[in-house]
Amino acid sequence: MLSKRAPVRRLRTIVLAVASLAATSVIVTSSGGTAHAAPVMPCDIYASGGTPCVAAHSTTRALYGAYTGRLYQVRRQSDDAVRDISVLTAGGVANAAAQDTFCVNTTCHITIIYDQSPRGNHLTRAPGGAFAGPEPGGWDRLATATAAPVTVGGQKAYGIMITPGTGYRDNTTSGIPVGDQPEGIYSVLDGTHYNNGCCFDYGNMEPSVTVTNLGAMETIYFGLGGGWGAGGGSGPWLMADLEMGIFSGRNRGTNTTNPSLTHRFLTAIVKGNSGNQWAIRGGNATSGSLLDIYEGPRPDANYNPMRKEGAIGLGIGGDNSPWGAGTWYEGAMTAGYPSAAAENAVQANIVAAGYSASAPPTQTRTIRNQHSNLCLDDYNWATNDGAEVRQWACNGSAVQQWDIRPAAGGWSTIVNRHSGKCLDNFNFGTANGAEVRQWTCNGNDAQLWRIIDAGSGFSWIMNRHFNHMCLDDYNWGTANGAEVRQWECNTLPTQRWRIA
Repeated sequence: MLSKRAPVRRLRTIVLAVASLAATSVIVTSSGGTAHAAPVMPCDIYASGGTPCVAAHSTTRALYGAYTGRLYQVRRQSDDAVRDISVLTAGGVANAAAQDTFCVNTTCHITIIYDQSPRGNHLTRAPGGAFAGPEPGGWDRLATATAAPVTVGGQKAYGIMITPGTGYRDNTTSGIPVGDQPEGIYSVLDGTHYNNGCCFDYGNMEPSVTVTNLGAMETIYFGLGGGWGAGGGSGPWLMADLEMGIFSGRNRGTNTTNPSLTHRFLTAIVKGNSGNQWAIRGGNATSGSLLDIYEGPRPDANYNPMRKEGAIGLGIGGDNSPWGAGTWYEGAMTAGYPSAAAENAVQANIVAAGYSASAPPTQTRTIRNQHSNLCLDDYNWATNDGAEVRQWACNGSAVQQWDIRPAAGGWSTIVNRHSGKCLDNFNFGTANGAEVRQWTCNGNDAQLWRIIDAGSGFSWIMNRHFNHMCLDDYNWGTANGAEVRQWECNTLPTQRWRIA
């Protein structure tokens, strides 16, 4: 038996019809120093179709062409100072360099995700509700500001990495649809970061942070369903959390026409109309068009009419269910049921934005555990497949040197200098205590790891195969030969590693 402890202005008049909106955000210039025309951005597109944004959140870019303001705020761990991060230009990308300068040699967390719409629906740290978060008083964690680097149009930016226990919320909103009023929701997500926990959501929730009624929520959900619903294949799936049910289509359970979606950048859309109609659409956020996944009646009489309550949440369920995981870049909510033409134009704008993964070069590092103060070690200088990985007093030898090699989608392989083998989730384990060994490098999910900033110079090391499991100093070992295994990601020092 395993022994273990429990442990985010003004609009320019748009004179073009939605169907003829430009797919790219072109800036028109003229000579003589006259002002540039504002680009057409997602919330401009929605407004032109009669469904204006009532919430517009992003840490990567402006969602209105004329927007010049704040995107998000970061707080510095070293002295609790805060800094607002704004766009570089009207309708442009975030000023990531300002964050980097402010946060140098310390850790920053994202404290506010500003609403770019005139409604002022800003997202801040989520409070506990029916379920408590991991922070004092039951509050949720804040996201580490540097955990999800990307480039947008060739410029550096940061997304929001949600690990279990991280969440944002606004329970006192303005203009968000309630009851059976129509609305639309879109997001840009990382389609390679997900789990089966409840619930990685963005959208309309209960202000009471408790379950009040079926149909009290309408949110985008992305993940493996957590037992509520599923689509075709092995997942993950884009679905809708409507409260006490995550739906992949018309009914509860499995909808095989809802495909598995694993695009590195994923456009996700859920929308709900009055009069018993809702839809799911999605697609690759870097190319192509949207896929029509479902449009039709509500699941059953419990969800018609809807009973939406108008709070906004990100990364959590309506009752603050805090076990979901994912990475989020931008999204908005509309008053009204957007047309397919408007959504297609939004998709074209997202594709034109040029999202791309940002990966550091290969680095040779030692990996030291915060609790044990021991280094990750190719135990007994082994070179065979299945060779053990343990901890040993740090000595700088080749068995303790690891090449961290960037792979697609922000993941990395971790290769031992002595053995030439990859750190491997042995036998594709998914249970707490799953073994970690070395194996010939083959590029499969068991050998892909995400390095996540945990603050104060430490990182979590999370496996892609079952990606809420982190590298762990098993059973709090402190002696040479202490075991290394995987355990559900948490904030304990046994899962914090200094990579240097």
